[in-house]
Amino acid sequence: MSDPQRPRASLRTAVVWEVLKDALERRAKATGREAVGGEAVHGALDVLDTGGGSGNFAVPVARLGHHVTVVDPSPNALFALERRAAEAGVADRVRGVQGDVHGLFDVVERGGYDVVLCHGVLEYVDDPAEGLRNAAAALRPAGTLSVLAAGLGGAVLARALAGHFTEARQALTDPEGRWGSGDPMPRRFTADQLSELVTAAGLEIAAVHGVRVFADLVPGVLVDTEPGALDALLQLEEAAAELPAFRSVATQLHVLAERD
Repeated sequence: MSDPQRPRASLRTAVVWEVLKDALERRAKATGREAVGGEAVHGALDVLDTGGGSGNFAVPVARLGHHVTVVDPSPNALFALERRAAEAGVADRVRGVQGDVHGLFDVVERGGYDVVLCHGVLEYVDDPAEGLRNAAAALRPAGTLSVLAAGLGGAVLARALAGHFTEARQALTDPEGRWGSGDPMPRRFTADQLSELVTAAGLEIAAVHGVRVFADLVPGVLVDTEPGALDALLQLEEAAAELPAFRSVATQLHVLAERD
């Protein structure tokens, strides 16, 4: 996943980033720890990014004035995170820790964060329910959880449009949503499946969005060469994100939830 502030990459991240920015602002106001002009007031928010890799979301969040802890199993990703944070001038607000969501409380504090990001994690872990419970348990009371995971409908549609009809049907009927042994994605979710995992972790769902409903289907050359196409496509993605009919065929699903 790319930096939400890079224009071309924003096709993949715009919906999540806008929802996340709004959620951070609401949480900061609720706690009285707002960030003004990129400068933290009373420490701003404590944000945990599980599986945050090289900081594709962590660094932009830190630019808003918040303090971000990134937990990731890859030393290379954490090295890239450190470099990216330094280049962005937010090295003092970003901390990288090697670990994973299953052993989360070996490396971070339970109940110590205002906002937790769990992006691109549940597809890969052995036990998504346990991983999500750990992410939820890292939240302070009334904290916010942002979950982003691979959507089943988007994969089925993509395989069918590519002419791989047998693989599309396989993905549709497979318990893990995989189209075959060569599928690089270990697991995919429907909106209902992801929502059930979130509520089972003791959280209340605030919103569910479809991400990359159209972006992965539109030829890149069209977006790059047609005047105004990028902005128009971004607006279309945002307009369709909350509509169930389009959410069901999105490449990714985003759930925003809150802890009571």
